[in-house]
Amino acid sequence: MPIYEYECKACGLFFEEMQGFNDKPIKKCPECKKNKVKKLISLSAFHLQGNGWYETDYGKKKVSSGTPAPKKAGVGDAADGAGTVSSGTPDGDTAASTMDSIKKDTAKAKGSK
Repeated sequence: MPIYEYECKACGLFFEEMQGFNDKPIKKCPECKKNKVKKLISLSAFHLQGNGWYETDYGKKKVSSGTPAPKKAGVGDAADGAGTVSSGTPDGDTAASTMDSIKKDTAKAKGSK
């Protein structure tokens, strides 16, 4: 149940009351008994923590030990067509064939418009 804050405009008393969402607001001051109570708007103490609440937590692939995690595409990677492609191998054959494949796919896409 949420805790609401109230202030009495007659005597200046600040107090809190635990109420359900459907409960009617308090109107009568518990101190001076006058009907001058106003419900206050206060900051929420609610915040999300832990795994699963952020975009970066979704879609993580489990990687077995010894296997490098897949690299996300970023600036200068093959995904944007700029920079070089690293295949992780000493020879550039795989990188070159990957780049050729990207160029062919790009040409096909431009021609189909």
